Amino acid sequence: MRSATTNTVFSLLVYFLFIHHVAFSLAYNKNDVNDSIYDDRNMIIWRIGAIINPATRVGKEQKIAMEMAVDDFNAQNSKCSQLGFNFTYYSHGPAASLATYLANKKQVHAILGPLTHQEATVFSVFDDEAYKDIPIISLSPAATYSTILLTEPPSLIQMSNDVKSQMQCFAALIGHFKWRKVIALYEISNSFSNLDFGLITHLSDSLKLVDSSIEYHLAFPPLFSVSNAKSFIQEELEKLRIKNVKVFVVAQCSLHFGLVLFEVATEMGMMGKDYVWIVSDNMANLLDSVEPSVLLNMQGVIGFKANVNEKTESFREFNVKFRRKYRSEYPEEEEGYPCPSAYALKAYDATWATAKAMEKLSRSNSSELVKNILFSDFEGLSGKVSFKNGMLYQKPTFRIINVIGKSYREVSFWSSEFGFSEDLVEYNGMKLKNGNGLEGGLGSILWPGGKQTVPKGWTIGGLEKPLRIGVPARGAFNQFVKVKFNQERNETLIDGFSVHVFEAAVRQLPYYLPYVLVPFYGNYDEMVEGVSNKSLDAAVGDTEILPDRYELAEFSQPYIDSGLVMVVTERPRLKKTHFIVIKAFKLKLWILLAVMSMSTGVVIWLNEYVNDNPDFSGSFPQLIGSMLWFSVTVLSFSQREVIRSNLSRLVLTTWLCVVVIVTACFTALLSSIMTVPRLEPSVLNVDYLLRTNAAVGCNNKSFIIKYLVNLQFKPENIKQISSINDYPNAFEKGEISAAFFVVPHAKVFLAKFCKGYTKSGPVYKLGGFGFVFPKGSSLAVDISEAVLKVSQSGEINQLEEQMLISSNCSSSSAVENDPGLGPELFSGPLLISGVICGIVFLISIARLVRKHWLYLSSIIANSANVVLRWASLVLTQCYTRIVGSRSVKDSNNVIEQRPNIQQNVEITEVF
Repeated sequence: MRSATTNTVFSLLVYFLFIHHVAFSLAYNKNDVNDSIYDDRNMIIWRIGAIINPATRVGKEQKIAMEMAVDDFNAQNSKCSQLGFNFTYYSHGPAASLATYLANKKQVHAILGPLTHQEATVFSVFDDEAYKDIPIISLSPAATYSTILLTEPPSLIQMSNDVKSQMQCFAALIGHFKWRKVIALYEISNSFSNLDFGLITHLSDSLKLVDSSIEYHLAFPPLFSVSNAKSFIQEELEKLRIKNVKVFVVAQCSLHFGLVLFEVATEMGMMGKDYVWIVSDNMANLLDSVEPSVLLNMQGVIGFKANVNEKTESFREFNVKFRRKYRSEYPEEEEGYPCPSAYALKAYDATWATAKAMEKLSRSNSSELVKNILFSDFEGLSGKVSFKNGMLYQKPTFRIINVIGKSYREVSFWSSEFGFSEDLVEYNGMKLKNGNGLEGGLGSILWPGGKQTVPKGWTIGGLEKPLRIGVPARGAFNQFVKVKFNQERNETLIDGFSVHVFEAAVRQLPYYLPYVLVPFYGNYDEMVEGVSNKSLDAAVGDTEILPDRYELAEFSQPYIDSGLVMVVTERPRLKKTHFIVIKAFKLKLWILLAVMSMSTGVVIWLNEYVNDNPDFSGSFPQLIGSMLWFSVTVLSFSQREVIRSNLSRLVLTTWLCVVVIVTACFTALLSSIMTVPRLEPSVLNVDYLLRTNAAVGCNNKSFIIKYLVNLQFKPENIKQISSINDYPNAFEKGEISAAFFVVPHAKVFLAKFCKGYTKSGPVYKLGGFGFVFPKGSSLAVDISEAVLKVSQSGEINQLEEQMLISSNCSSSSAVENDPGLGPELFSGPLLISGVICGIVFLISIARLVRKHWLYLSSIIANSANVVLRWASLVLTQCYTRIVGSRSVKDSNNVIEQRPNIQQNVEITEVF
């Protein structure tokens, strides 16, 4: 649809240009023109036509520069050829008609002027065959191509850079300062071309790369077409002043339009704090030529102008001649500063490139002339002059300027290769960066209003019109948002956890945010829709971030995590009472106590036995039985044996201390197990609810209803409850078997009704609670960053704790798991008892060995004799077996050798 409309517009435009073209051409009689290119001296006379607007500063500079180029060329080539110049002037109108006049009437061989791509196409298509190949060197401020041209003009040569480079510079500035929305303004430069719309397209594409976009764009007609320019501009700016975006990009304008624009903006107060104005090189290139007092209306404006090497000798000579010639031809502007702008330099280079191309030809040939111009390759005043695909092949470098006082200062350079830099040096024909690039290549800038802090680029609300932020007035959990009307003060009081978090986040913003909280009496989905349709500027509350809500509005960073959880009543746990006594201690502790008791009895018995205590004597089976029985009886002091050794008493004392401690703990814990009931959830999982077709509850008109339906709950089994206080009644009456909350709500419910309720089942992850903003809102990004700062500082956790503590229930639910004690709690006493027991055991062993040393020595000696005898016997038997085996082998060898001896004897006898 858009393509068809564009083609229709272009067709009408071509038809309109054609009518002008034909009407203008018929006004001249080309038969009266002499088309000879030779003079009386048989020298070639080349004629160049130029189309300029003498009413503008650009036109005046271009005229002076072209005349200087012609004079310089003729001075160097006076013997070979002569270059003539023909000017035609225009104020407004189709330049294609003027090009036809120059071609038909003046018989020019090349045309320089501000012809657009479309006008050059019309000239090429509808003119005579003899003139359609005449080279047209376009001096339009920026080269833009239309995607809907029917034919490609073969002779059009663009002497200007692609407009994309300018739009990229705009985007680089906007991206550097992180402005996410801009308003684009431009003056329509040519009423007979639709290429001005391409500016916005290129600017939008460039801004997307830096995460920014055009909020609104406005096209101004040329000032000559408006009767009262100031009044018209004021009316248009009034529409823009009420918008929140305060970054204005002047993508294209003439010097006169720009001066009037900033004069009106200053009068309207749009050059003050929080405003940003960026101008392109269309205007910035000409700031040197305006009176200093005029710049007072542009304080804080930033822009970019073409970078020109002013240190070369050729530029200095040109500058001196230009100033002198300009003052002589325009003495009325002598008060100004006739410094040549980039437009004058490009006009000079274009004329020089055309003249050098003509010098190479011996006769008039438009096609060859076009080729020679395109083959140009020289260092001009404006930079390197060479062409590629019919366009000037330059990667432009721009100087970033900042208007301060009655002048401006250069704060940086920008190029597509290096980005921002403080300075550019040239080495072997390449521009090298000397600076800190994008992050540090921009010097300090004085912004509108005289501030050096970077404006945020937008304002939202104001003291006279604060933000209207909606809060849920009928939420089931008023701990998050509480709306209460104070009749004495006749005002609505709003507070709660969510409100306090938002206030803390606003305090983190680097700017003042005026707002007013407005109670919203619909549900949460309706409140999000209100933000989406701009009836509310934002929404604050316990609003869950959901996919369908995210499609309508923008959410901040979640300020609290969330998920769907099930809350049920508690019931006593069924227990097996047969072995409940054993559950007081864990198995490891029971085993350890048994081992320690046995070890203590053995050590005491052994120590008493070594000390000849008659109560600890007897046969070996009796000794084993005595040890085991003593280990049991010593626990209750009922042993019959009398303990005489102090070491035994020491071991027994430490062990009895351990026994007392363990017994006290065992008694207390067993009493707790037998008297305190153990509780467990009445419903363990969701599957049980689905199998039993049980009813469940959730907040009224909550998204949880849809979520439960997705979990296969029947809609008639889902009960909607309006308040947190209504849930206990619903549980007691049996209306619901379980309640589903988001996790923050579940915490509040369990904090308020902590007895008889507990969480059960899995937690279904959700997006969390967030604040709601319109789509594309820059405030959402700033609030998200502020929420992260508040969360990192721990303030959100403190606010949550205060909310939960404020509930009227402080006791906690009974412990669900059995508190069986392990050996870790008694590790200290058991370790002391074990160490003492081990030491006494070693002492007892040593005494036992000493006491029976003679007996043990004889046993050891006898054992040694027995071992020696046994060893000698074994060795003797081994030796006998070895000798016997060798004798048998020798006898077998003798028997085997006897037949051989007999054979030898027989052989001897034969011989």
